[in-house]
Amino acid sequence: MDSGIKVTLSDEPEITTRTNTLKILENAQRDREYYGLDDYFIVDVDAHHVETDSWAEVVEHIPNPVIRDYGRQLIKYVPDATKSALTNGMPGLRFQDAGARIPHQASLAEDVPPSGTHRDVTLIRRAVEAMSLNYQVVFPQPMLEAGLHPVPNIAVQLNLAYNEWFVKTILDKDPAIKTMMGLPFQDPEASLETIRRYHDHPDVLGFLITSQRNIPVHHNRYMPVYAELERLGMPIGFHAGPTWGDTMTSTMNRFLSVHAMSFVTCNMTHMTNWIINGIPERFPGLKTIWIESGLAWLPFMAQRLDHEYILRTSDAPLLTKLPSEYMRDMFYTSQPLEMTDLTLLKSTFDVIDAPNTLLYSSDWPHWDFDLPAQILRLDFLTDKEKRNILGGNAQKVFGTKKIPDTSKGQKRPG
Repeated sequence: MDSGIKVTLSDEPEITTRTNTLKILENAQRDREYYGLDDYFIVDVDAHHVETDSWAEVVEHIPNPVIRDYGRQLIKYVPDATKSALTNGMPGLRFQDAGARIPHQASLAEDVPPSGTHRDVTLIRRAVEAMSLNYQVVFPQPMLEAGLHPVPNIAVQLNLAYNEWFVKTILDKDPAIKTMMGLPFQDPEASLETIRRYHDHPDVLGFLITSQRNIPVHHNRYMPVYAELERLGMPIGFHAGPTWGDTMTSTMNRFLSVHAMSFVTCNMTHMTNWIINGIPERFPGLKTIWIESGLAWLPFMAQRLDHEYILRTSDAPLLTKLPSEYMRDMFYTSQPLEMTDLTLLKSTFDVIDAPNTLLYSSDWPHWDFDLPAQILRLDFLTDKEKRNILGGNAQKVFGTKKIPDTSKGQKRPG
């Protein structure tokens, strides 16, 4: 594998947006030898690239000619719109690009020598190499905020444009790169068209709903979307994100507070609606994944929903078992793995049957990313359970056809 540039790892006084990925992930490369990572099948189910570095290209794929021209004009005439035209990013959320251990997500500005390979592909390859991954499931970054866009049609158009650009430019350029395709969820018909267009792409593992949104995911207009996903055997994921603008976070004065709460409460809301309105009963074959919310909230949800359901079963007539039992049938990504109290973490693993439901994720290149060794350090897991979480459960969700085990004899696929 050619990651574009060879790096001699040595001490540096500061990590910046220009620091090479292999340098930032130096500890991961040490883990490779210490833990024998090449002997593990590892699927990173949540990582990101910076689509705004190529935003002018994305805008050119907007289907609607009027909105496309609007985007072009913003890029041409508005200062700093080159990376943000038509988007709805909230300024305060950029605090996560500073004041933390890794500023890399602010801009992946490291050197990438000119070649016929898109720079994003090279950067993804570097992360895959450094973390000793077999596959990395890659999502956008600012596009994940589109669910709160004030103009739904623009959000739909941006989603369609990004998907087309990503498939043409990034997705099939390296066999290690996979994705769950984002749905233009403001428009159920456009979501159905997206599913039908991309479901059979070998590198599309499923479809994604960005969790920061005001649309109820249990609304009847989305039932054809879920039915189509179930029919095609494609999982659905809910990817959490931050907001500083809802009734709770608007009272907060620190990004730490917003990050701690809003990444969780959005998925708590969707999960509650999902279960109590009987979506798992209506679509029992639809696999559901909850992404980038950590795990600490799940025991609370299991106990709270069970308690309320037992007292008011008439409010959830479609349910045939306790809410917590539906939760044990769902899947969860590991990042950020809350490890300040391993006794609580083990109890959380027990609540969700983590050896069979948890999917390793790094969330690279965000400031709070987790390396594969985070799973290997958990002494309360057996080797088989660790292997399940690092890659085996991902095969259970996405299928061995789309992510075959390539750990034997050769780490990287292809």
